[in-house]
Amino acid sequence: MNSCLLVTLLPHSHDMSRQTRRHALPQGDCLAFQSRDLKNVRQNIAILIHILERGALGPRLIVCRMACRCEPDRWDAISSFFRRKADNPFLWQALIFSCPRSFKFLLACSSSNHISSPFVFAQSLTTRRMGTTDDKVLDAGVCAEGVDEKNGNAGDRLDMYRMGKAQEMRRNFRFLSILGFSMILMASWEFSLSVATIGLVNGGTAGLIWMFFVCWMGFFVVNTSMAEMASMAPTSGGQYHWVSEFAPHRHQKLLSYLIGWMCVLGWQTSCASSAFIAGTQIQGLLVLNRPDYVPQPWHGTLLAVAVAAFSVLFNTLLARKLPLVEALVLIIHVFGFFGILVALWVLSPRADAVAVFTEFSDGGGWGSLGGSTLVGILAGVLPLLGADAAVHMSEELRDAGRTLPRSMIMTTIFNGAFGWIMVITLCFCIGDLEAVVTSPTGFPFMAVFLNATGSARSATAMSVFIVAMTVFSNLTMVATASRQLFAFARDRAVPLSPWFASVPAGWDVPINAILTTFLISSLLALINIGSAVALNSITSLATTSILSSYIVSIGCMIWRRATGSPLLRSKFSLGRWGLAINIASEAFLIVIFILAFMPPNPNPTAAQMNWNVVIYGGIAIFSVIYYFFRGTHQYEGPVVYVRTLPPETVTP
Repeated sequence: MNSCLLVTLLPHSHDMSRQTRRHALPQGDCLAFQSRDLKNVRQNIAILIHILERGALGPRLIVCRMACRCEPDRWDAISSFFRRKADNPFLWQALIFSCPRSFKFLLACSSSNHISSPFVFAQSLTTRRMGTTDDKVLDAGVCAEGVDEKNGNAGDRLDMYRMGKAQEMRRNFRFLSILGFSMILMASWEFSLSVATIGLVNGGTAGLIWMFFVCWMGFFVVNTSMAEMASMAPTSGGQYHWVSEFAPHRHQKLLSYLIGWMCVLGWQTSCASSAFIAGTQIQGLLVLNRPDYVPQPWHGTLLAVAVAAFSVLFNTLLARKLPLVEALVLIIHVFGFFGILVALWVLSPRADAVAVFTEFSDGGGWGSLGGSTLVGILAGVLPLLGADAAVHMSEELRDAGRTLPRSMIMTTIFNGAFGWIMVITLCFCIGDLEAVVTSPTGFPFMAVFLNATGSARSATAMSVFIVAMTVFSNLTMVATASRQLFAFARDRAVPLSPWFASVPAGWDVPINAILTTFLISSLLALINIGSAVALNSITSLATTSILSSYIVSIGCMIWRRATGSPLLRSKFSLGRWGLAINIASEAFLIVIFILAFMPPNPNPTAAQMNWNVVIYGGIAIFSVIYYFFRGTHQYEGPVVYVRTLPPETVTP
């Protein structure tokens, strides 16, 4: 026997263990085609016959039939079909068994025109024992035309088949909802107001404006490069999966493992950071309305935990409504931008345009305007980082190979434009810089709103938009971080992998990964009670971890293009400009990666020091040690599950 195809029609998902479906099936040419409702059996048979008529399974087939007690005559249609086919040398052998809960229809290609005796594959038999072949066999569910709410369209099914992954989550995201998802997660114009102090101190108004523009252009080429890779391999694993497929063969396993850890930790700390920022923004609103309120660290911790709990609620009990929520919040994101923009330009006194666009400052004391401005570039990096979030939701996106690149590029264009316009507006309307930076609210934008409106209530109403978007940004980050953890666990890269990768039937989301994300955010928020500096140092890991994943994955694409190695076909391609765009992306990323480790001034105190370099280095060393002691024995990398498809099966 050269190869086989297992088509499974299951009325109950517990007939085969989830561990078997996830790890055994993707390793060869064996797939599960599932149906929760027995009424769909006839339709599935019709699809299967249609595929057989197209000759997708080859000319020689051995058919073993297992029927349940109820309505075994449904399988007679298949028997009659084979008997009628005189132009193909089919050999029909039927094995009928009583099985109250499930039934299987097994097709196997044979190397000869006959088999000495009938055979049946046990449920626990993995595809490694079945063997593989160069003659690739496609599941009826993969080949069938049409759109399914769980499995997406034919392109989605083909992508999952090629990558050797089982479809476990529901594909209920569309273009608008995934666009809203990524735009809300980045929340560029809102976040640019929160971190503007970094650029105003190191660079001044001119430095903040032009460094933000440089970051916008830089991330445009970066995200365009990633959009191409996302179209080639739209998977929740994202960067570590791309590294596993595109890196030089001898380095695929180690590099993908390290990048996987960086992505997991980067997104987990992003969730904690976002929840903490939302909590402290709520404290800022209290200070704005009650000057006698004294913020306490434990207040911020409790508020951060509450924000994280709100995000978990939407990602579990209301998970199926998440795409609708993202689309609705996108409206708030857009209309809130124009509302605040108009209010600031109408109500605020405006600075001189020449001073705003040309005056740089060295508030950090670096002794060089250029050096100080480069240190302040982080004010442009943070609001524009995270376009890969949509990639980690790709297994829940319909027509991901085509929709994902569009959403990533449009997110970069619109969020970058909104952010740059808001930064320019802030610089024109900021007034007394020192008074704004030292505002008791802790957030300069609240002081700017108060100065513009002259009313605490009006400033609160404007600030609520920012706080609400920060909360919803955390909601999307929880979804992203949990999918990243789920994907890495699915490839057996973390301790307790089966538990983290569990997707309970009926939920269609990785519940355990979501709850773990909530737990990590809550535990990190507790650090704030002892030291806010320690918490900020840990959460700063998010920036460099995610940037390093971009650097390595795009670097792999540069290597493939420079060496003439073949690239996967995709629905979005950079074509002849690919190498130039990849190199420009890599150069930009390396510069901002180095600058992300810089302290705010050349002589920082322990509280001012950027401890990111120590934490990042420690995590990298731990990952390498864990890999050699344990990971190398469990982790094989996504590339081992990947199938090579015939050219005619690839959708352009």
